[in-house]
Amino acid sequence: MPDVVVIGDGPGGLSAALFLAKNKVDVVVLGEDKTAMHWALLKNYLGIPEMLGGDFQKVARDQVRAVGATLRDARAETIARDGGTYLVTLAGGEALTAKYVVLSEGNAPRLAKQLGLAFDEKNGIATDRNARASLDGVYVVGRSARPGRSQAIISAGDGAAAAIDILSRERGKDVVDWDEPPKAE
Repeated sequence: MPDVVVIGDGPGGLSAALFLAKNKVDVVVLGEDKTAMHWALLKNYLGIPEMLGGDFQKVARDQVRAVGATLRDARAETIARDGGTYLVTLAGGEALTAKYVVLSEGNAPRLAKQLGLAFDEKNGIATDRNARASLDGVYVVGRSARPGRSQAIISAGDGAAAAIDILSRERGKDVVDWDEPPKAE
C-alpha cells in the first residue's frame, strides 16, 4: 500500500511526487501523460529560459522516477473513502489504498466530485494554502484549485505545498525541504 496516491501527472502532481519520494515516502503517480503541458511553451518558469512543455514533462517524469516515485500509465476510475484511507480503483479493476491522495485533475475534477468536493468553474475546489481540501487526507492542486488562474509554476508550487504539508503531518512537526551542497574538502 503506498502512503500517497497522486492522480494526475502534470506539474502539480509531479511536484508533489518529487518532494514526497525524495523524502522516502512511498508514492504512486497515476496518469497517462496527456497533460495540457504538451501543448505549452514555457517562457515564464523560473530557472528555465524557454522549453517546450513536452520536453519539460519528460525531464520532470524522469526526475520523479529517479528519486523513487512510481509512475503508472493508468487511469483512476473511481475513488472512495474507506475508513481512514482512500480506495482508488483503476481501469481494469485494480485497487490502490492510501492514507493521502493528491488530486491534480485539471479543469475536469471527476474524482474530486466523486468524493463530494464542490467544483466551481470560476473558483475551483476550495483548499487552504497547503492545497488541503475539506476532506482529511485529500489535497487538490493545479487547475482544479484555480481554473482561471492556472500556470505551470503555480501548479508545481501547489504540489510542493501539499507534499510539505503531508511530510509535516506525518513527522508531527514542520518540515523544510532543504538540501545543502556537499562540503568542500
